[in-house]
Amino acid sequence: MSGPGEAVQAVTDKVKDVTMQDDKPKLLLDEVTGEQVSKSELKKRQKQREKAAEKAEREAARPAPAASNSKKRSAEEDEGKLEPHQYFEMRSRAVKRMKDTQDPHPYPHKFQITYDLTRLVEDYGHLKKGELAEDKQVGVLARVYNIRESGENLRFYEVGYDGFKCQVMAQSQKSTSIVPFADQHSIIRRGDWIGVKGFPGRTSPKAADNPGELSIFCQDLQLLAPCLRQIPSEHYGFKDPEERHRKRYLDIMINERSRKTLIIADEIDWYIRSYFRDNGFRHMNTPILNKNAGGATARPFETHHNDLNLTLSLRIATELPLKMLVVGGFPKVYEIGRIFRNEGADLTHNPEFTSCEYYEAGADVNDVMERTEELVEGMVKKICGSLNTEFHTQHDEVYQVDWAKPWKRIEMIPALEEACGEKFPPGKTMHTEEFNEFLKRMLKKTNVECTPPLTNARMLDKLVGEFIEEKCINPTFITGHPQMMSPLAKYHRSEEGLCERFEAFVCKKEIVNAYTEFNDPFDQRLRFEEQARQKGQGDDEAQTLDEPFLEAMEYGLPPTGGWGMGIDRMVMFLADHYSIKEVLTFPFMKDVVDNKDKVRAAEVVDVEPMEAQGVGHK
Repeated sequence: MSGPGEAVQAVTDKVKDVTMQDDKPKLLLDEVTGEQVSKSELKKRQKQREKAAEKAEREAARPAPAASNSKKRSAEEDEGKLEPHQYFEMRSRAVKRMKDTQDPHPYPHKFQITYDLTRLVEDYGHLKKGELAEDKQVGVLARVYNIRESGENLRFYEVGYDGFKCQVMAQSQKSTSIVPFADQHSIIRRGDWIGVKGFPGRTSPKAADNPGELSIFCQDLQLLAPCLRQIPSEHYGFKDPEERHRKRYLDIMINERSRKTLIIADEIDWYIRSYFRDNGFRHMNTPILNKNAGGATARPFETHHNDLNLTLSLRIATELPLKMLVVGGFPKVYEIGRIFRNEGADLTHNPEFTSCEYYEAGADVNDVMERTEELVEGMVKKICGSLNTEFHTQHDEVYQVDWAKPWKRIEMIPALEEACGEKFPPGKTMHTEEFNEFLKRMLKKTNVECTPPLTNARMLDKLVGEFIEEKCINPTFITGHPQMMSPLAKYHRSEEGLCERFEAFVCKKEIVNAYTEFNDPFDQRLRFEEQARQKGQGDDEAQTLDEPFLEAMEYGLPPTGGWGMGIDRMVMFLADHYSIKEVLTFPFMKDVVDNKDKVRAAEVVDVEPMEAQGVGHK
C-alpha cells in the first residue's frame, strides 16, 4: 500500500498534465501538404498560395513569346545593314502579306486624331517625373523615326508630327488592344505612319538626376502607312543637294532647316496678303495662258490649245491684266501667283517662281517707295523678330543686313558717270544709235562683257549690275532709269529721257521693280512698237504689242503706282539661303537617265493592276 505522501504526489502529477495540455496550441490540417499546423501558420500559407495563383494568372494572360523571337529581334537589327534594294524588296513582300491577309490592313481608310501632338509640351510639360495623365485619352498620328526595344514587353518610338518630335512608350502591361503586344509592334519600322491611342505622361527612369521624358503612353497602336524604303539615318543624314532637291519630300522629312524654310515662305505669303487686305486691296486671279505674254522683259513658254488650234504663252507677269482691272474700277488690286519664264536656272533664277504685283490708283513712285519700306520692314520684324539679319553667300561672305527704313537711294546715271569716269549723253538721246556706240565704248573701257544682242537697254543694265548693284547690301533703291529701258513706266516729270521707276536691291539682288505706271495710250503704242523692233533685232526677251491692253487703256487708266516683288528672293534672304532651289517646294531639275532595271514595289510582289476607266472633266 502506498502511503499518504504517494497519494498527494499522484494528484499533483495529474493536475500538472492537465495544465500542460491546455498550454499546447491547437493544430489544424494543411490539406495541401497533409501536415498539422497552427492556425496562424495555415493562414500564412493560404495567403502565399493566393498570391502565387494570382501571379500565375497574370503570367498566363500575357502573350507567349514567339518561338523564334530572338531570331526576329536579330533580323530587325540586321535590316539596317541591308542594301536599299534588299530592304525595299523585303519590306514590300511583308506589306504584300498584310494586304493579302488583312492582318492588319496596312492602308486603313481612317484614323481619328483627337489631339494635336504639337501641343504636348505646352499642355503637359508641367508633369513631374513618373506622373501620368491617365484620364486624358488622346489619339495622335505620327511618323516613326527611331525604335528602341527593352525586352519583349517594352518599346520606345521616337515619332514626329508637323515638325514636332516626342517619344511614344509602349508597355505590354498598359496595352488595351485585343491584338497581342508582340504582333502589334513587330511589324512597325522606321518611316512608318502610325496611329497611337493612349495618354500623356512623364517616364520615371531610375537615375535620380534624370527628370524623365515627356511621352505618350501607348495603349493601342495601328499601322497607317508602311514605309517601303529605308529612310536616312540620323548619323549620316540626307545632305547631298542634288538628291535633296529631287526628293524634296525626303529632304523635308529628315532636315528640319528645309522644313523651316518652307514655313518662312508660307509666313511671307500670309503677311503680304494680310498687309494688302488691311490696306484695302483686293486679291485678283488673272490668266496664266495668254495670246501675248507681256508685262515684263522675258522669253515666254509656249503651248498649244488643241481645240482652238491656237498657240498660247504662259504668263511672264501679271502686270497688264491687273492694270486692266484698275481701268475697270478696282482702285487697289494685287495678285500673288506663279510666273513662268523660259530662261536658265541658276542660283537666283528658276523658270517657274512666285511673284507679287500690286497696283494702286492715285499713287506714284514716291508713294510706292514708302509702301515698300513699310511692308518689308514690318514683314522682316514679324518673321525674324528683328530688323537685323544675316545672309551667307556661296563664296562664304557674310552680309549683315539692316532692313530699317528709310532705305538708301542711288540715282543710276550719276552713279555710272562716277564709275566710268565720263559724262553720259543727255537722257533724251539714250534711245539713239549714238548712245549705243557710247555704251559699247564704256563696256570696253571698263572691261565689262555683255552678251548679244547689244541693245542700249541690255548694255546699260550690264553696267548697272557691275557698278551699282554690287554696292547694294542693305536695302537700296536704284532710281532714274532711262525711259527706253522701261516701256511701261511713266516719263520723269522733270528729267527728260528718264522715267519714274525704281528697283530695290538687297545683298546685290533685286527684290522689287516699281513704276509710276504709264497711262497714255498714244505713247504706249509707240513704246510697244519700239519693243517689237528690238524683238526683230534678235532680242527674244523684248515685249510684244498687246492690242487688248492698249484698247483697255483707251478707256482711261488713272494715275497709278505699283510694283512686282520676287517672293522667292525674299524667302532666300530671310531664311539665309543663297540658292533659290532651297526655298522652292519642288525646284526645276534637269532630267536624269532613268534606270530601267530599277525594281518597283508592284513588280517585287507581283501586284496586278486594277482596271480603271477614266471619265473626262465635266
